[in-house]
Amino acid sequence: MNPKLGLTRNVLKRNYALLTPDGHVASVLPGWTDCTPHVLISAALGAGFSQYLIKMDANGMGAGDTDNSEWFLFVIAGKMKVNGASLNEGGFAFLPPHTKYDVRGGAKDSRLLVFRKTYESLAGHKPPAFFTGNENEITEAPFLGDTHLRLKTLIPDSLGADMAVNVFTYDPGATLPFVETHVMEHGMIFLSGGGVYRLDADWHPVTEGDAIWIAPYCPQWFIAAGPKLARYIYYKDINRLPR
Repeated sequence: MNPKLGLTRNVLKRNYALLTPDGHVASVLPGWTDCTPHVLISAALGAGFSQYLIKMDANGMGAGDTDNSEWFLFVIAGKMKVNGASLNEGGFAFLPPHTKYDVRGGAKDSRLLVFRKTYESLAGHKPPAFFTGNENEITEAPFLGDTHLRLKTLIPDSLGADMAVNVFTYDPGATLPFVETHVMEHGMIFLSGGGVYRLDADWHPVTEGDAIWIAPYCPQWFIAAGPKLARYIYYKDINRLPR
Protein backbone atom coordinates (compact mmCIF):
# COMPACT_ATOMS: atom_id res chain seq x y z
CA MET A 1 0.00 0.00 0.00
CA ASN A 2 1.18 3.51 -0.83
CA PRO A 3 -0.18 6.07 1.65
CA LYS A 4 0.93 8.90 -0.66
CA LEU A 5 -1.72 7.70 -3.10
CA GLY A 6 -4.39 7.50 -0.39
CA LEU A 7 -4.04 3.74 -0.06
CA THR A 8 -3.97 1.92 3.27
CA ARG A 9 -4.91 -1.38 4.90
CA ASN A 10 -6.44 0.51 7.82
CA VAL A 11 -10.07 -0.47 8.38
CA LEU A 12 -12.52 0.82 10.98
CA LYS A 13 -15.83 -0.98 11.50
CA ARG A 14 -18.47 -0.97 14.22
CA ASN A 15 -17.04 -4.09 15.89
CA TYR A 16 -13.38 -4.20 14.86
CA ALA A 17 -10.47 -2.12 13.63
CA LEU A 18 -7.25 -2.93 11.79
CA LEU A 19 -4.61 -0.25 12.47
CA THR A 20 -1.40 -0.41 10.45
CA PRO A 21 1.85 1.50 11.06
CA ASP A 22 1.42 3.68 7.94
CA GLY A 23 -1.53 5.41 9.63
CA HIS A 24 0.02 6.08 13.04
CA VAL A 25 -0.21 9.67 14.28
CA ALA A 26 1.79 10.79 17.32
CA SER A 27 -0.05 11.87 20.48
CA VAL A 28 0.95 13.53 23.74
CA LEU A 29 0.56 11.63 27.02
CA PRO A 30 0.78 13.65 30.25
CA GLY A 31 3.97 12.84 32.14
CA TRP A 32 5.76 11.35 29.13
CA THR A 33 8.70 13.23 27.59
CA ASP A 34 11.27 12.66 24.83
CA CYS A 35 9.19 9.86 23.35
CA THR A 36 6.59 9.35 20.62
CA PRO A 37 3.30 7.85 21.87
CA HIS A 38 0.72 6.40 19.49
CA VAL A 39 -2.78 5.76 20.86
CA LEU A 40 -3.89 2.69 18.92
CA ILE A 41 -7.07 1.74 20.81
CA SER A 42 -9.18 3.81 23.21
CA ALA A 43 -12.72 4.59 24.35
CA ALA A 44 -13.01 6.94 21.37
CA LEU A 45 -13.04 3.80 19.23
CA GLY A 46 -15.68 2.16 21.43
CA ALA A 47 -13.22 0.02 23.39
CA GLY A 48 -13.30 -0.72 27.11
CA PHE A 49 -9.52 -0.34 27.44
CA SER A 50 -6.61 1.57 25.90
CA GLN A 51 -3.63 0.32 23.92
CA TYR A 52 -0.58 2.52 23.35
CA LEU A 53 2.62 2.06 21.38
CA ILE A 54 5.37 4.34 22.72
CA LYS A 55 8.65 4.82 20.84
CA MET A 56 11.44 5.75 23.25
CA ASP A 57 15.13 6.56 23.02
CA ALA A 58 17.64 6.37 25.85
CA ASN A 59 16.52 9.74 27.28
CA GLY A 60 12.78 9.09 27.05
CA MET A 61 10.74 8.75 30.22
CA GLY A 62 7.24 8.56 31.64
CA ALA A 63 6.10 9.17 35.20
CA GLY A 64 2.76 9.34 36.96
CA ASP A 65 0.20 7.36 38.93
CA THR A 66 -2.08 4.62 37.63
CA ASP A 67 -5.02 5.99 39.70
CA ASN A 68 -7.91 3.52 39.40
CA SER A 69 -6.44 1.81 36.33
CA GLU A 70 -4.06 -1.11 35.85
CA TRP A 71 -1.25 -0.97 33.30
CA PHE A 72 0.56 -3.80 31.54
CA LEU A 73 3.83 -2.79 29.85
CA PHE A 74 5.66 -4.96 27.30
CA VAL A 75 9.01 -4.19 25.66
CA ILE A 76 8.66 -4.98 21.96
CA ALA A 77 12.19 -3.81 21.15
CA GLY A 78 15.15 -2.28 22.97
CA LYS A 79 15.35 -1.95 26.72
CA MET A 80 14.15 0.27 29.54
CA LYS A 81 13.57 0.47 33.27
CA VAL A 82 10.18 0.36 35.02
CA ASN A 83 10.22 1.44 38.68
CA GLY A 84 13.92 0.59 38.74
CA ALA A 85 13.53 -2.90 37.23
CA SER A 86 15.55 -3.46 34.04
CA LEU A 87 13.55 -4.87 31.13
CA ASN A 88 14.99 -6.10 27.84
CA GLU A 89 13.14 -7.15 24.69
CA GLY A 90 10.27 -9.41 25.75
CA GLY A 91 10.27 -7.96 29.26
CA PHE A 92 7.04 -6.88 30.90
CA ALA A 93 5.70 -5.20 34.01
CA PHE A 94 2.26 -5.11 35.64
CA LEU A 95 1.24 -1.95 37.49
CA PRO A 96 -1.81 -2.33 39.77
CA PRO A 97 -4.22 0.52 40.53
CA HIS A 98 -2.95 3.41 42.68
CA THR A 99 0.70 2.74 41.88
CA LYS A 100 3.31 5.33 41.01
CA TYR A 101 5.30 4.50 37.90
CA ASP A 102 8.63 5.65 36.53
CA VAL A 103 9.55 4.42 33.05
CA ARG A 104 12.94 5.29 31.57
CA GLY A 105 14.32 4.45 28.15
CA GLY A 106 17.53 2.45 28.00
CA ALA A 107 18.37 2.21 24.29
CA LYS A 108 17.78 3.98 21.01
CA ASP A 109 14.66 3.00 19.05
CA SER A 110 13.02 1.12 21.94
CA ARG A 111 9.31 0.36 21.61
CA LEU A 112 6.93 -0.09 24.53
CA LEU A 113 3.42 -1.56 24.31
CA VAL A 114 0.92 -0.54 27.01
CA PHE A 115 -2.48 -2.02 27.82
CA ARG A 116 -4.44 0.18 30.25
CA LYS A 117 -7.78 -0.71 31.83
CA THR A 118 -9.96 0.60 34.66
CA TYR A 119 -9.77 -2.08 37.34
CA GLU A 120 -13.05 -3.78 38.28
CA SER A 121 -12.88 -4.78 41.94
CA LEU A 122 -14.28 -8.06 43.23
CA ALA A 123 -15.26 -8.54 46.87
CA GLY A 124 -12.77 -10.67 48.75
CA HIS A 125 -10.05 -10.40 46.11
CA LYS A 126 -7.18 -8.00 45.45
CA PRO A 127 -5.58 -7.11 42.12
CA PRO A 128 -2.18 -8.64 41.42
CA ALA A 129 0.72 -6.76 43.01
CA PHE A 130 3.43 -5.10 40.93
CA PHE A 131 5.56 -7.68 39.13
CA THR A 132 7.96 -7.97 36.21
CA GLY A 133 9.12 -10.80 33.99
CA ASN A 134 10.20 -11.77 30.49
CA GLU A 135 8.20 -13.81 28.03
CA ASN A 136 11.34 -15.80 27.13
CA GLU A 137 11.22 -17.29 30.63
CA ILE A 138 7.62 -18.51 30.27
CA THR A 139 6.90 -21.98 28.94
CA GLU A 140 4.64 -22.27 25.91
CA ALA A 141 1.55 -24.47 26.22
CA PRO A 142 -0.30 -26.08 23.29
CA PHE A 143 -3.59 -24.31 22.60
CA LEU A 144 -6.51 -26.72 22.97
CA GLY A 145 -4.07 -29.60 22.53
CA ASP A 146 -2.67 -28.39 19.18
CA THR A 147 1.13 -28.21 19.31
CA HIS A 148 1.17 -26.00 16.20
CA LEU A 149 -0.53 -23.28 18.28
CA ARG A 150 1.20 -22.23 21.49
CA LEU A 151 0.26 -19.80 24.23
CA LYS A 152 2.24 -17.95 26.89
CA THR A 153 0.24 -16.52 29.81
CA LEU A 154 1.95 -13.36 31.09
CA ILE A 155 -0.45 -12.50 33.96
CA PRO A 156 -1.09 -15.39 36.38
CA ASP A 157 -4.80 -16.18 36.35
CA SER A 158 -6.66 -15.54 39.60
CA LEU A 159 -10.05 -14.06 40.48
CA GLY A 160 -8.27 -10.88 41.52
CA ALA A 161 -7.13 -10.39 37.92
CA ASP A 162 -9.69 -8.90 35.53
CA MET A 163 -7.40 -8.78 32.51
CA ALA A 164 -5.22 -11.32 30.71
CA VAL A 165 -2.26 -10.71 28.42
CA ASN A 166 -0.95 -13.61 26.37
CA VAL A 167 1.54 -14.23 23.56
CA PHE A 168 0.16 -16.49 20.82
CA THR A 169 2.53 -18.30 18.42
CA TYR A 170 1.44 -20.07 15.21
CA ASP A 171 3.52 -22.37 13.05
CA PRO A 172 3.25 -21.55 9.32
CA GLY A 173 -0.11 -22.82 8.05
CA ALA A 174 -1.58 -23.20 11.55
CA THR A 175 -5.05 -21.80 12.22
CA LEU A 176 -7.39 -21.09 15.07
CA PRO A 177 -9.41 -24.31 15.38
CA PHE A 178 -12.76 -22.57 14.84
CA VAL A 179 -14.28 -19.13 14.29
CA GLU A 180 -14.39 -17.67 17.80
CA THR A 181 -17.40 -15.56 18.84
CA HIS A 182 -17.32 -14.55 22.50
CA VAL A 183 -18.03 -11.90 25.12
CA MET A 184 -14.35 -11.05 25.67
CA GLU A 185 -12.85 -7.97 24.02
CA HIS A 186 -9.38 -8.06 22.43
CA GLY A 187 -6.55 -5.71 21.61
CA MET A 188 -3.42 -7.06 19.94
CA ILE A 189 -0.31 -6.26 17.97
CA PHE A 190 1.70 -8.59 15.71
CA LEU A 191 5.26 -9.14 16.94
CA SER A 192 6.44 -11.13 13.91
CA GLY A 193 5.18 -13.00 10.87
CA GLY A 194 1.69 -12.60 9.52
CA GLY A 195 -1.20 -14.22 7.74
CA VAL A 196 -4.87 -13.60 7.13
CA TYR A 197 -7.27 -12.53 9.88
CA ARG A 198 -11.02 -12.97 9.56
CA LEU A 199 -12.86 -10.20 11.42
CA ASP A 200 -16.64 -10.40 11.28
CA ALA A 201 -17.33 -11.38 7.64
CA ASP A 202 -14.18 -9.69 6.28
CA TRP A 203 -10.71 -11.06 5.53
CA HIS A 204 -7.54 -9.01 6.04
CA PRO A 205 -3.85 -9.66 5.36
CA VAL A 206 -1.87 -8.80 8.49
CA THR A 207 1.82 -8.54 9.29
CA GLU A 208 4.35 -7.44 11.92
CA GLY A 209 3.40 -4.12 13.52
CA ASP A 210 -0.32 -4.35 12.74
CA ALA A 211 -2.69 -3.74 15.65
CA ILE A 212 -6.25 -5.06 15.88
CA TRP A 213 -9.21 -4.19 18.10
CA ILE A 214 -11.94 -6.84 18.35
CA ALA A 215 -15.21 -5.96 20.08
CA PRO A 216 -17.22 -8.53 22.05
CA TYR A 217 -19.06 -11.06 19.88
CA CYS A 218 -17.17 -10.15 16.70
CA PRO A 219 -16.44 -13.42 14.86
CA GLN A 220 -12.68 -13.95 14.49
CA TRP A 221 -10.31 -16.47 12.94
CA PHE A 222 -6.65 -16.48 11.85
CA ILE A 223 -4.32 -18.49 9.58
CA ALA A 224 -0.54 -18.01 9.66
CA ALA A 225 0.95 -17.58 6.21
CA GLY A 226 4.65 -18.22 6.93
CA PRO A 227 7.49 -18.60 6.23
CA LYS A 228 8.17 -17.15 9.70
CA LEU A 229 6.32 -18.00 12.88
CA ALA A 230 3.35 -15.69 13.39
CA ARG A 231 3.36 -14.16 16.86
CA TYR A 232 1.06 -11.61 18.47
CA ILE A 233 0.50 -10.34 21.98
CA TYR A 234 -3.09 -9.75 22.99
CA TYR A 235 -5.30 -8.43 25.80
CA LYS A 236 -8.66 -9.73 26.95
CA ASP A 237 -10.99 -9.01 29.87
CA ILE A 238 -11.67 -11.91 32.22
CA ASN A 239 -13.16 -13.08 35.54
CA ARG A 240 -16.04 -10.61 35.91
CA LEU A 241 -19.81 -10.89 35.43
CA PRO A 242 -20.75 -9.52 31.98
CA ARG A 243 -22.57 -6.21 31.98
